[in-house]
Amino acid sequence: MAVDPGLRRLALRTLLAAFRGSTPPEWAVELIADGLAGHTLFGYNIEHPEQIAAITAALRAARPDALIAIDEEGGDVTRLAHATGSPYPGNAALGAVDDTALTGRVYQAIGAELAALGINLNLAPTVDVNTADDNPIIGTRSFGAAPDRVAAHSAAAVAGLQATGVAACAKHFPGHGATVADSHYELPTVDVEPDVLRARDLPPFAAVVDAGVKAIMTAHIRVPRLTGELPATFSRAVLVDLLRREYGFTGAIVTDALEMKGAAISAGGIGPAAVRALAAGADLLCIGAQVDAALVEDVAAEIVAALGDGRLDVARVEEAAARADALAAWTLRSAVDPAAPTDLGYAAARRAVRVEGELSGLASPLVVHLAASSTIAEGRVPWGLGPHLNGTEQLQVVPAETDADALLRRAGQRPIVVVGRHTHRVAGARELVEALAARHPVTVVEMGWPSRWRPAGVRAFVTTYGASHANGRAAAQTLGLAA
Repeated sequence: MAVDPGLRRLALRTLLAAFRGSTPPEWAVELIADGLAGHTLFGYNIEHPEQIAAITAALRAARPDALIAIDEEGGDVTRLAHATGSPYPGNAALGAVDDTALTGRVYQAIGAELAALGINLNLAPTVDVNTADDNPIIGTRSFGAAPDRVAAHSAAAVAGLQATGVAACAKHFPGHGATVADSHYELPTVDVEPDVLRARDLPPFAAVVDAGVKAIMTAHIRVPRLTGELPATFSRAVLVDLLRREYGFTGAIVTDALEMKGAAISAGGIGPAAVRALAAGADLLCIGAQVDAALVEDVAAEIVAALGDGRLDVARVEEAAARADALAAWTLRSAVDPAAPTDLGYAAARRAVRVEGELSGLASPLVVHLAASSTIAEGRVPWGLGPHLNGTEQLQVVPAETDADALLRRAGQRPIVVVGRHTHRVAGARELVEALAARHPVTVVEMGWPSRWRPAGVRAFVTTYGASHANGRAAAQTLGLAA
């Protein structure tokens, strides 16, 4: 059965798609002309600034107010600098410095770079309060574990970013910071009373609403006392009663990627997930990263079918499309002139470094880089001290497969610097570090979310609060090993 063209266009106005490659395929441009709200750029789209600007120009030629989004959080989540690591520290480092003016300047610098490339929607900042030390998906993306501090920095980040004409999208409502599961793979549960959310997780969202944030992203998490068995993305109690009515948010509600298992499995696929999200009160639907023309058409057709069979009201989808349109229209307004490039991010990362113990006697050490996995949000972005070392020898090892005696023989009389990321969670890492420290001078550099674990016997424990390029340089400088 043919899809009504008017209803197809209405459905497309609520969708944020994506495409593979360094240039937009014909279908991606044609869908923009047909009314698609926009596209999200991922690392696989990014080569160099001129090429990115060409992508955005090609999409805007189809429709000037197209939304072109990106996940550019700084720190561990970067798309523009996915090949090298971000020149900015992430939220955990900025929270550790605790200078809201600095946070605002960093986000304004990120926004200026995005605006110059033609990108008008940043799926940032992450404003989750990271209260679970072993949170597998938020961690260093959070400004911290204290609601008031996270709230203050979240508002500063939004103000800095939006001063450049780039819309901010604060995430992940109603708070992903207390989870110990990753919604890319499953549906996490936060089993607390709503009053706990109000005191612990929601203050940053209240702060960004007050700061005028243009968009807020939903979380694919289950809060049983609010959402029942379903994720917040499909819950009117969360999106309408809580976010709209209680917190007074009037901007666009954006879903996290509907291809994520936390949403898709709950709904029975991306198309049904789109229908459920719209019915719950979402306005702009991120389909995901694995997108082609057929998927976009399938999702649009599912929305149109839902309009026909009563799962969706036309007025609700018109409301959603109007909010997506308003978000796009806001990005066409004038903004402040972009600031000149500076060394801002590297200086900020240096201020975040914390040292416990003594750093003396580190001349010509053996640097041991502990291999660690990355999350889907982070991607395979380079990290560590390697690019910043002044000729110092570095070995990359898999802790569970590494013999401490062999490393000690390799080090000889040289001290050892162990560099890790979420070291306490990496298989075999605790045992390896403590075996080395029991017999040799060892300094540990932790580039993930800091846990309570401190290995026995180490000379010093250095925390960077992130693993960006800026964080790596700051650590090398602190240790006196920078080139």
